[in-house]
Amino acid sequence: MDKCVFVECIGEALYLLEKYQGQGRVMAGGTDLMMVSGRDQPDYRYLVNISRIGPLQHIIYENNVISIGAAVTHHEVGTAPLIQDKASALATAARSVGSQQIRSVGTVVGNVVTAHPAADTAVVLMALGADAIIATGSGSVQVPVENMYADSGRSTVDSTCQLVTQVQFHGCLPGQGTGFARLSGRKVSALPVLSVAAMVSLANAAVEWARIVMAPVGPRPVRAPEAEQFLVGKTPDTATIATAGQMAVADAVASAPRSSRPRTVSVLPALVERALTMAVAEARQKQ
Repeated sequence: MDKCVFVECIGEALYLLEKYQGQGRVMAGGTDLMMVSGRDQPDYRYLVNISRIGPLQHIIYENNVISIGAAVTHHEVGTAPLIQDKASALATAARSVGSQQIRSVGTVVGNVVTAHPAADTAVVLMALGADAIIATGSGSVQVPVENMYADSGRSTVDSTCQLVTQVQFHGCLPGQGTGFARLSGRKVSALPVLSVAAMVSLANAAVEWARIVMAPVGPRPVRAPEAEQFLVGKTPDTATIATAGQMAVADAVASAPRSSRPRTVSVLPALVERALTMAVAEARQKQ
């Protein structure tokens, strides 16, 4: 890498990426890039640092849509009162990422673009139904976060010519809640062995809809459609949630190649139950 260029606006970033013709790439916190070395070093010469772009440094709330800019750190998301109130699981996940030093530098959007199947905040963003706004030289597109995984550690976003400017999602309304459960390794700063995020919406004490996301159970976080559908119309009591936990495991096993199924899959039902129980409790509290 020959040079790191700090840019002041999105247009300048895209101009430089085009100028570098595939030899440059976007960075914000850069925590994942710092871990790449030796023979795994990507073939690029320039870093286009977007951390100083003002519009990308903010968390914005408008018409119940929360937008998190590409330069917003995990620490900022984890401690923001708005996120704690409207998307508590995301705040919890952001506080779980790495060490304090990593959380102070690394960004939530970067956690998504890295496309690691165990990235904490990306798992919750999928459960929130979040979209990413991707800027290119010809305009911008909106893509669901769950569609941004090409493979393990490989995003559908090409950071040599594209820039994710923000992620956005709807905050919890009355009767809605989120939950996040994580099984960690021995090192506090390590990636989770398993994690589960859930979001539920209740109507008349029954589940109106639910989203359950599990990771890493394959090359990308995995939804649990059968378990989600099972919950619809049911009162989410202990037995119903336990059944959903067992069904989610079947969804996970069916979605993941045999070679990448986690050895710890036996504890997955308990994590699903924990995340769902948190989400239901919060939804009831907000009714």
